Amino acid sequence: MLVSDISDEQLPEIKRLLAKYKLDNLNYSGLRLSSSACVAFPTCGLAMAESERYLPILIDKVEKICEKNGLRNDAIVMRMTGCPNGCARPYVAEIAFVGKAPGTYAMLLGGGYYGQRMNKIYRETVTEPEILAILEPMIKRYALERDPGERFGDFTIRAGYISATTSGKEWYVGMGGDGQWREGA
Repeated sequence: MLVSDISDEQLPEIKRLLAKYKLDNLNYSGLRLSSSACVAFPTCGLAMAESERYLPILIDKVEKICEKNGLRNDAIVMRMTGCPNGCARPYVAEIAFVGKAPGTYAMLLGGGYYGQRMNKIYRETVTEPEILAILEPMIKRYALERDPGERFGDFTIRAGYISATTSGKEWYVGMGGDGQWREGA
């Protein structure tokens, strides 16, 4: 929602109304505000895993990692879908999870913050403990080593976790991670 053309005199009343109807999202983290999911189970017959009902639970856990590293207000685009159809646009998110089976997801990294670059598969199959074990050191490193203004998806490429997808033909190049971050390395 966008509220515009507000005079300084109207601002307190607008803030009061937003708070009254719980539209003042100042208490939410940058990660939570930048995340989305498809409906998945039980609504979608194509779903193979939870999405809309599970993403808030996963975000609760990833938020703790972000907060521990001073990134509470930093927007990281995280998306989750219950199947490969991609209704929540996971293929352009900085971090994405695509459902494969109940509790099991493909993990994708390296998408552009503004949706300008596709991500690619970092891990073919992950469960929640693996997701958290992967993201905790990665987010810590991002907090410590990022360049000024650098977004998480750009960092995962610069740090060598994944290679950039610069054209559709290159989506499989570097899939599964790069160098020391390659799956099974």
